Parts: sequence; structure tokens; C-alpha cells
Amino acid sequence: MEHDHSHSANKKSLMFSFIIITVFMVVEVIGGLITNSLALLADAGHMLSDSISLGVAFLAFTLGERSANYDKTYGYKRFEILAAVFNGVTLVLIAGYIFYEAYHRFVNPPEVASTGMLLIATIGLVVNLIVAWIMKKGDTEENLNLRAAFLHVLGDLLGSVGAIVAALLIMFFGWGWADPLASVLVSILILISGFRVTKESFHVLMEGTPKNVDMDEIIETIENVDGVHSIHDLHVWSITSGQNALSCHAVVDPDLPIRDCQLILKKIETDLEEKGVGHVTVQLESEDHGHGDSLVCHHDQKA
Repeated sequence: MEHDHSHSANKKSLMFSFIIITVFMVVEVIGGLITNSLALLADAGHMLSDSISLGVAFLAFTLGERSANYDKTYGYKRFEILAAVFNGVTLVLIAGYIFYEAYHRFVNPPEVASTGMLLIATIGLVVNLIVAWIMKKGDTEENLNLRAAFLHVLGDLLGSVGAIVAALLIMFFGWGWADPLASVLVSILILISGFRVTKESFHVLMEGTPKNVDMDEIIETIENVDGVHSIHDLHVWSITSGQNALSCHAVVDPDLPIRDCQLILKKIETDLEEKGVGHVTVQLESEDHGHGDSLVCHHDQKA
């Protein structure tokens, strides 16, 4: 129930953010062309990416609501992670393009209409603050899809701050190089954010262990359940952000009645849910049941 509420809040945040960002993006593109400001055009380009990424993120949440079927047994929830990868890679590409444009601006600084640049950048800052506030109401910590979109907005916010500072430096000191310098500084932050989101998204796609899961603690939790002697073939991964899954084999006495086996399974599921793992599949077996030499087959192979 809590996940459903969070999902609805995330989706609503994305919808409102998409509308606001798209409208102002058009304004900033026009303003950047009129004032000949790279800082504004860079921010506008980032906003265009935001508009696309927010739309993709919203689509991901919408598709994620589709029910599982025989063809997609987990449903379409993993689409959120694909959207996060798209957003992360886009951030990196945008940063690279701004670096390229800034280089030419350093070599041959153009005239910039600093007053118009300052006005549009200030409005942009206000818009981005509003959007960031809206999105912060969602789950930007655990949901990779929403966090990727949120980082896009933070990049825009920093871009607006950079454009304001650059406009003031041009107005009062005539430092034309301040415009491309502001673009470069913001691009560095955008590059870092894009790399982190992309890295975390690929970790989920590779079914890596979720960052909020301690494997040693998981092993101890299961093996502390009465009736469980040991476990092996342990796998923990994320279906999508905030939905962790686990599968393993647990060794129990071969003569245990079915009722006791059910109690063991129920206890494991309850204990693991408290550790952030909600989708649990456990196979109970005896000591003589054959198994491969995989993770946690032996206690000295924990990794």
C-alpha cells in the first residue's frame, strides 16, 4: 500500500514538472537566441533534455502499472530503470556538447545581451526551484527513475544560477568569458550526476545487490530462523527501484512436517521484509540435496 502511494506521488510530481519545464524551455530557447548567451542556450538545451526525460519517466511509471502476463512475468516495472539509463546517458551527452560549445566561446567570445540574459535566467531559477520542490515530494532517494529526472532539474537550477552570475559579471566588469565559464562549471556537475545515475541503473539491470541490502545480514537473518541449518544459491536483486527480490535454497531437517515447513517460510518472509526484501522465493531441501558451487554454497565464499 505504501509503495502504491509513493508510486502515485512520483507519477503526479513528474506530470506537473513536465508541463512546467516544457513551457519554460520554449521561453529560454527564444531568450538564449535573442541574447546570444551560451549559458542560457546550454540551460535551454538541458531543459529540452529535461522535458524529454520527464516525459519518458512519466511514460515509464504509466507502463509500469501494466499487469504482469505470461510474456512479462514481472510486468513492465523494469521500464523505469531503462528510463533512468536514458536520462543518465543524456546528461553525459549534453555535458559533452556544452564543453564543445564553450571552447569556441573562449576562443572567440561573442557579444552577449547581459540584461536580457539576467532577466530570463532569474525567471528560470524561480521555475526550477518550483519544479525541484514539486519533485522533492516524491521518492527521489530510492526511485532511480525519479532521481534521474530530479537530477536533471537540479542541473537546470545550477545552470540558471551560473547564467545569473555570468550576466552580472558581464554587466559590471565586461567579462565576456564568464558566459562560457559558467557553462563549463555547470557541465561538470551535470556530467557527474549523469555518470552516477547511469552507473546505478546499469547495476540494477545487471541484477546487482541493492545498495540498501547487507548480504551478511541477510544470510544471518535466514540462518537464525529456527529449523534452518544453512543456505546456498543465494541471489538478491532489484526488480525496479524500491522492489527488492531474493531467492535461495535453505537446508532443513528432511523429516519436518509440512506445517513446520510453512511456518519456517513465513518466518523467513516476515524477517526479510523488515530488511527491505519484499519478494522472497525460498526452496527448502535436505542436506543431501545436490547443488552447484555457487554463492553461499560455502561460508568462505561470501562476496
